[in-house]
Parts: sequence; structure tokens; C-alpha cells
Amino acid sequence: MYYLNKSVKNLIRKGLYIKFNRCFSTELKTEIKGQTINYVKVGNGSKPILCFPGALGTIWSDFKPQIEELDKDKFTVIAWDPPGYGSSRPPNRLFNSKFYDNDADMAFHFMKNLGISKFSLLGWSDGGISSLILAAKYPDNVDKLVVWGANAYVIAEDIEAFEKIRDIKKWSEKMKNPLIKLYTEDGLQKLWNDWCDAMQDIYKNGGDICKSRLKDVKAPTLILHGNKDPVVLTEHPQFLLNHIKDAKLHTYPEGKHNIHLKYAEDFNKIVSEFILS
Repeated sequence: MYYLNKSVKNLIRKGLYIKFNRCFSTELKTEIKGQTINYVKVGNGSKPILCFPGALGTIWSDFKPQIEELDKDKFTVIAWDPPGYGSSRPPNRLFNSKFYDNDADMAFHFMKNLGISKFSLLGWSDGGISSLILAAKYPDNVDKLVVWGANAYVIAEDIEAFEKIRDIKKWSEKMKNPLIKLYTEDGLQKLWNDWCDAMQDIYKNGGDICKSRLKDVKAPTLILHGNKDPVVLTEHPQFLLNHIKDAKLHTYPEGKHNIHLKYAEDFNKIVSEFILS
């Protein structure tokens, strides 16, 4: 690089830095209450963020654009495989009546184990639900809350939507193939059956997941929603907006369930501005 001018050198260094962060985000392991937890931690920013995957999801299937693209000088980005998912096994996932609470508690203790007492949450789908519960149970530890594809309750229309995709053969190849590599085809179908059965049980017991707890969320909250989400009805983000004290809503008119992947650049910009504000 000796013969290159300073600006070109800086561009090359920046490119190598980005490439390094994209390609060498080493997965780490820790143990929380006897449970293996697989995670990555990148960046050295003053704003820690925990990325909380959705049902069956993992670090890389659910948050690759956020891990790679969020500003490492402003944020410390942590993403985990929730208990029983991805490489946070054994043991395998257990879907009991308290699995959302269990994930929220485990995430809190996981961050505590990393020495991080206050952090923001990026929660997608099931991870959004557990993030809502975490923010309600541990309000002093949550700086900002960002959720999308999340719901505080289930109704008959939700169950109908879930049942339409119970058979993983109906999923797109892009959606299911990475998960089949993790769980095998039979293993993925069993996990998904167990999840669908858990939703049926919640519905049969009144449908409440965390409705009564939303009043306890104190962190400023950003709710995002794709208006064409096939599994989360538009009433759900509106309910969150109406029942969380300090909340605002941003919608993607053409967005579906995975707005943070489909519109990653715009999503990251909006989320970054919100967390830094």
C-alpha cells in the first residue's frame, strides 16, 4: 500500500475491516443454568443490542444483515441461538406453556453473564414476543425495544394461518433448506408440529401470551410491521401500539414477515436512528 494515496488506503482498510467482520464473526459457547448457548458478539460500540430470533430461528438464518451491517463503532451486536434451537443444543427444544417466559429469562441471564446490565432488543416474531416479556419483567435493564412480527395474543384467524403452513412441504425452498440442514427434514417437521401444537394450547386456554404485561414495558418501543405479513394480522402491531406507553409504529406497505431481511438497509437505518436517539 506504500504507493497509494491516503484516501485510497483508508478505503482499502475500511473494506478489509468490513470483510473481516462479515467473514470472521466467530460463534462462541457459554452455559446458562445447564443450557448450552451459542452466540456471536461483534463490534465495540457503547450501545449493546441483543438480536432475538424467531421460531426455529438462529443467529445467521435470522440476523445476518444486522450482524454484518449495523455500525460496529456505535453498537455491540450480540445474536444468539435461543435454547433448543440451532447450536444451542442439547437439550432439544421443549415447547411448554412457559416457553416464551423461559426464553425471556434465559436471555436476561445470558446478557448478565456477558457482563451487560443494560441493552436494547431486536426481537423478530417469537423473539419479539419474548423481548416484550423481557422488557416487562426487567424494565431497568432494557434501553430500547424493537419488535416486528410479534403478537401479544392469538385468535382463531392466527391459528388458521399457522395451520396452513404446518406442513413444511408448503414452505419455500429458501425458507426451509437452511433449517433442514440444521435439524434434518424430520426433525424440522417435529419441531414445527410442536410449535403449532403449543399455539393451539395457548388459544384453547384463552389466547393470552403477554397482553397483561404490556403496561409494564417502560423502554421506548419501536414496532415495525409488513402490511402483507401472512402470519401476523395487522391488528397485532396496532394492539401493541395502543398498550405500550412509549411506542411508535413504522409499516412497510408491501412488506411480509421478514421485513428486516427484505428491506435490510432501510430497516437497519431506522433501527439505528431509534436506538441512538
